[in-house]
Formats: sequence, structure tokens, C-alpha cells
Amino acid sequence: MKSVKVKAPYWEIAANLYFPENFDENQKYPAIISGHPIGSCKEQTSGNVYGEALAKAGFVVIAFDASFQGESGGEPSSTENPTLRVEDFRLVTDYLVTQNFVDENRIGVLGICGGGGYALNVAMTEKRIKAVGTIDAVNFGRLSREAFSGWNPLEKLELIAQQRTAEARGEAKRVDDLLPNSVSEAQAAGLTDIDVLEATDYYKSERGQKPNGVAKTLFSQSAVSIGWDAFHLAEVLLTQPLMLITGDKVGGFGSYRDSLEIYGRARSEKKELLVVEGWSHYDLYDKPEPVQKALAKLIPFYQENL
Repeated sequence: MKSVKVKAPYWEIAANLYFPENFDENQKYPAIISGHPIGSCKEQTSGNVYGEALAKAGFVVIAFDASFQGESGGEPSSTENPTLRVEDFRLVTDYLVTQNFVDENRIGVLGICGGGGYALNVAMTEKRIKAVGTIDAVNFGRLSREAFSGWNPLEKLELIAQQRTAEARGEAKRVDDLLPNSVSEAQAAGLTDIDVLEATDYYKSERGQKPNGVAKTLFSQSAVSIGWDAFHLAEVLLTQPLMLITGDKVGGFGSYRDSLEIYGRARSEKKELLVVEGWSHYDLYDKPEPVQKALAKLIPFYQENL
């Protein structure tokens, strides 16, 4: 693995490159861009699980931190801006096509959770991407309008407007934790949703915790996501081969629902949906059995389409 910097207009995007065994820089390899979940970082599931596994299967994989997050540049930090997140994928593609060891005609993308929604969205207008795989794809716009706004997006937009004005006048920034500090704290607060509890277990314990996987968001910068939709124009523009993977234990973040929706809406002639029975959204992040089931589909999918 090699850490690299990807040039962006005003800052750099931090990324990790994973190489196949017996890598030869004089050869050309198919490449996969791996996009992390909301609140995550490149050292978590997008890199240390799927990035490593796909590299062992013969692909060059680049797992990157979103702008404003992890080790990437951009201020204010902890901003989750879908428009810029989609642009990050284009910039990483720009980086790959300048590398002599990458076959520019064999670039694919893998997105996990919210990263899956972004991967699907960018593929609609970024045709250098030839194949799209997702794990637990979530349309972050839908989630922002629904559960993340308490099903009252108009009220949340008013609160965001007030907070943005306050920060423009010099008041302290409001940075929200997306999750409780522990599973026991979540349960004590009466939270029962499987996605909330399992996300807390992943991000707030030794299981998946990483210094840059902070699971926080800057409240004043979250208006854009409420007006955004990852699946807009999928019936017209999303044409690449798709491999959509989700668990059948349904939680509040909606990856099961969103995966089924985009499977039906995408214009792609070649598309497949795998529902991994008996496993949940966060099981697919790092649990060996469901991850292997996912990889058993992803690896031949990329081999065939890249």
C-alpha cells in the first residue's frame, strides 16, 4: 500500500493505493476507486477490507478520503457536501488516468453506504467509469430529507439557516455526532434501530474505530444534502454495468430500500442485485462471511466488465 495525494482545485485529496501481488509498474492494470461511507475514512471498510481484497484479486485500488474529511484538505472540516463528494470521484479518476500502470479504459468504482450513492451518481455523467459496484448503497439525499431531518426537512433547513448566519457572525461552529458514544448509551436512550446500534458498534469500538473515522458533521453545511438526490436521472444516464449488494436485515438508513430502487430505475442493461440473506448493513463492512459473499460477486463482476 502507498499513500498518495490527489490534486483538487484548492486542496489535496488523501488516498491509499493498493497494489496486486507481484505488481509491475511497467504493466497496465484495471483500477477500482473505492469510496467510503458517510462519516468514515479510507482506513476503514473501503480500504482495509474491500481495497485490500480487490488488490489481491489483481486490481489497483485507490481508497480516498472525501474532501473536508480524514486526511484530505478543505475547510471547514466535517463538511458532507454531496456535490463536492461526487466531484472527488472525478478528481480521483483524473489521477488514475495519469498513472502509467493504470489502463484508462478499465476503471471501475466501488461505493459503500453513502459512498455507494455517490458512486452511482457520478457514473451517470463520468463515462470514464466503466463498471459500478455498491455495498449497502444509500441515497444520502433521501436519508437527509427523512430520518436525518426527523422527517421534517423544511424545519431543519430553517435551523441550518439560523446556524449559518450565527457562524458567519463569528459564533462557534456546531459539529454534530452522527452516533451515540457507545451501544450501551444508545440503548439507554431508547434507540433500537439496528443500523444505529450496529453503526455505533462499528465506529465507536475497537472493531472499526479509526482516528479519522469521526462520524461527525458540520450542521451549518448540511443544507445541500437535503436538496440533492443520488438517483436523479438514473433512468436516462446510468448505463454502466451494476453490481448492487445489500443485506436483508433492514435498518433505518435504508440501504435495502435504496438498492432495490436503483436496481429498478437504472438504465443499465447489465445489472444484478445480491441480497445477502441473514446479514445486516454493517455486517457487510467487515464480518468475514458476508464480506466473502460480497466479494464472490464483486471480483468476477469487475473481471468481466473491466
